[in-house]
Amino acid sequence: MLPSSTVENYLKAIYLGAGALTPPSRLVPMGQLAGALGVAPGTATTMVKTLAESGLVEYEPYAGVALTKAGQKLAALVVRRHRVIEMFLVRMMGYGWDEVHDEAEQMEHVVSDRLIDRMDEMLGRPEVDPHGDPIPTPEGIVKPQPMQSLLTCPLATPVTITRVIDQDKVFLRFIEKHNLKPGESIEVEARDAASDSVRVRGRDEQRITIGTKAASKLLVQAR
Repeated sequence: MLPSSTVENYLKAIYLGAGALTPPSRLVPMGQLAGALGVAPGTATTMVKTLAESGLVEYEPYAGVALTKAGQKLAALVVRRHRVIEMFLVRMMGYGWDEVHDEAEQMEHVVSDRLIDRMDEMLGRPEVDPHGDPIPTPEGIVKPQPMQSLLTCPLATPVTITRVIDQDKVFLRFIEKHNLKPGESIEVEARDAASDSVRVRGRDEQRITIGTKAASKLLVQAR
């Protein structure tokens, strides 16, 4: 099977879904996959069966789907193209980090891996995209990134924001407005389970209280 944009979208969605699973889980639920792609569950199941016949995924009825080694490599290359394009648009073309996701979604299916490698070289071989998402190597390898979220990192301890795992434009603008982009140094001062909130102290002693859902999307590393 020659990879089409539809095939690539399915493989990428499974790849990203698998990355969010908690071990020892390895199967992406079919309902989750259908939701991520905006298709009916029956449509997703039909396509996944075709991918399984092509050796790109393992499908377990009523359980879910996982990538094979071949599917994993193809998916990683699609993700690589997407994230290199995002970084190129931000650094070289002057796009805002909240503008590049949709552009990259379109371009990732039509650019060659040779062009992506030239873009990557011009950028200095970055390890992450503008949102802190890791960029796979041309071999499909991703460098491990041990991180915690604002819900799990130590309190009153300096940490650096390294990744934002939400591409929603409104959310990204909120993050930028409150100086919570990757690279910013912050401390989590308090968590309140009753109000589902997290209080953060950031640049210039600025304090902001955010919900736990938003806090879960901000990943950090100890300084």
